[in-house]
Amino acid sequence: MPGLQPLSIPGLSTIPFIGPVLFHQNYVVYLSMIVLLLVWWVLAKTRLGLLLKAVGESPESAHAMGYRVLAIRYGAVLFGGAMAGIGGAFLSTVYTPLWVENMVAGRGWIAIALVVFATWKPLRLMLGAYLFGGVTILQFHAQALGVEVPVELLAALPYLATIIVLVMISRDHKLLRMNLPASLGKSFLP
Repeated sequence: MPGLQPLSIPGLSTIPFIGPVLFHQNYVVYLSMIVLLLVWWVLAKTRLGLLLKAVGESPESAHAMGYRVLAIRYGAVLFGGAMAGIGGAFLSTVYTPLWVENMVAGRGWIAIALVVFATWKPLRLMLGAYLFGGVTILQFHAQALGVEVPVELLAALPYLATIIVLVMISRDHKLLRMNLPASLGKSFLP
């Protein structure tokens, strides 16, 4: 059974190199770009974004102002879970149009590392996702071109890139803490 087919944007998808990369993608890729811009807009320009930041920084202050902190946190977690579900659906309908056990192969940990890499900024997150996605695709192209490197090393490239980037970022504590929510990982009891 074929998976979801890519959408070719007439005229633009025939531009050399750039056309197939940007304008011959699956619907889910375009949906992800729209969702990314929508998340950025909500976080940067709306009252909901300000409220989410307030709950992340100081849930006690948000609670004192009358906001339901636990409901807001659950809503944020539900949204994140829905986005992860769409990512899983993409894996099983587009990336490999079938389902096999362990097909995720640790990509969830790379997604968490991406958030740290991006220092909680949506646009940086997209750039990091394309960087790690490019490393993953590089692995397949290197295998197809017959590069004399063990297959195991090529398969480990995305994970090695993740570790290297996290080590480089963790060296700069100021950058890492710049956008880190102050109450990240801390429980809140009203």
